[in-house]
Amino acid sequence: MMGIGSYGYNVPISHKMFVGYDVPEGVDIRGRYDEDYARILTKDAIQFVAELQREFRNHINYAMECRKEAKMKYNSGALPGFDPVTRYIREGEWTCAPVPPAVADRKVEITGPVERKMIINALNSGAKVFMADFEDALSPSWENLMSGQVNLKDAVNGTISFHDKARNRVYKLNDQTAKLFVRPRGWHLPEAHIFIDGEPATGCLVDFGLYFFHNFAAFRRTQGQGYGPFFYLPKMEHSREAKMWNSVFERAEKMAGIERGSIRATVLIETLPAVFQMDEILYELRDHSVGLNCGRWDYIFSYVKTFQAHPDRLLPDRVLVGMTQHFMKSYSDRLIWTCHRRGVHAMGGMAAQIPIRDDPAANEAALELVRKDKLREVKAGHDGTWAAHPGLIPACLEVFNNNMQGNAPHQIQSMKREDAAFINEEDLLQIPRGVRTMDGLRLNTRVGIQYSAAWLTGTGSVPLYNLMEDAATAEISRVQNWQWLKYGVELDGDGLGVKVTLDLFGRVVEEEMARIEREVGKEKFKKGMYKEACKIFTRQCTAPTLDDFLTLNAYNNIVIHHPKGSSRL
Repeated sequence: MMGIGSYGYNVPISHKMFVGYDVPEGVDIRGRYDEDYARILTKDAIQFVAELQREFRNHINYAMECRKEAKMKYNSGALPGFDPVTRYIREGEWTCAPVPPAVADRKVEITGPVERKMIINALNSGAKVFMADFEDALSPSWENLMSGQVNLKDAVNGTISFHDKARNRVYKLNDQTAKLFVRPRGWHLPEAHIFIDGEPATGCLVDFGLYFFHNFAAFRRTQGQGYGPFFYLPKMEHSREAKMWNSVFERAEKMAGIERGSIRATVLIETLPAVFQMDEILYELRDHSVGLNCGRWDYIFSYVKTFQAHPDRLLPDRVLVGMTQHFMKSYSDRLIWTCHRRGVHAMGGMAAQIPIRDDPAANEAALELVRKDKLREVKAGHDGTWAAHPGLIPACLEVFNNNMQGNAPHQIQSMKREDAAFINEEDLLQIPRGVRTMDGLRLNTRVGIQYSAAWLTGTGSVPLYNLMEDAATAEISRVQNWQWLKYGVELDGDGLGVKVTLDLFGRVVEEEMARIEREVGKEKFKKGMYKEACKIFTRQCTAPTLDDFLTLNAYNNIVIHHPKGSSRL
């Protein structure tokens, strides 16, 4: 029997014997009880999260209101730009704290969800850094989140292992492993399985708080003089959000009794408003910063989202919006200049290709695309890059090692990119060029539905058509469909003269669902949540008002409340 919680989340009602978590006053954990999770959800750890929530909830609410106000401005015709009030920060001669030796070399970083086998393989991959992801690569079910915290605790302690029964193989950590960074969720996402003072907790404070509380001491032992723990911070739109993170870090350091500046973080510049706030973001985090990253997939998504009410700024097919587009190149170049001027890393974007095992020629062609992209990044001045699959790491490393001056760990001092100082608002906002085609509409629809189906069933990172898709790439598919529908885009190519209408989109959805069923097979199609995913994705593409995030809208579908945590059988 299902009930509805006070925030609209589905609540299963059971008549078993219940064993709950030991929680401090004002906290209600509604996720399933599990003995392994209880090692993470200790009373002291939850108390720390609750204290963060209570201290920063008003600041978070204000920041989210500011996002809404900015959105209203853009929807009324305004354009984002540099803030004249903070000009003194942009023009000041300040630098961030020195880069810790442990993370001086970040030439190739691998990213992925906090699954047990994934963590082991990523740490063993030969990459310099593994970014364990609670955000775009993870479907935030209770089980995924809590198992992820257990997995990371074991990884930091060096005790993590995984027995693959199908292969009869045990996976363990090598002697040399990548440095561990953790990406919590964005400020906007709730954690609806934990209520604090009657309200859902803020997801990023749960992710950060539990990980930091349990791991800072062990992390410092394993990292030596490298400081840490290390984090990636997503989805910021303004420096006030960086200031909140800086205050959270200072609060955590004080609680732990460790020196200020021990925690270090890289900020993903993955929203269009944030590109005009890069100096200000680094300034707020200057004691805790280790750079900025070009989160280019989310950045493309944000371009559409920011200009959702601007019919003169329609994107071409998503496959055409690459780093050679003027607005994308300008974003990358200015990020490099900003970071190096402030003494920190400028990280490149994701190589989303995955190995094509059954076609050596196609695999080599995909690898060549990766090499060209990474060569562009290193020659532009990036200090490192991202890869979605271990199979890409040797190629990425080779490019960066061969093109760094004197085999240096980074290019902070050697590639100042003073020419990028002249990149202006017009450069960063230039309208992208290219065609809009029926193939583009079909690919968006096919990818969006399949990713949504995987997300609903607990998988947040999905290989589709030889690329690794996560929430960021799925968002591009969703908002582009929405934009083309809203403005009745006339398609180019084979669809010449055809306008994107609700009728056309309905036919495309029907045909692409049939194709998905053929590709995945009837049995898998029946067992998967493809029909539910299709409803959610289609509803979001055709909504009169664009939803801010696909996953925020769909979150209610994966929230399951268990009274008092649920039973132990």
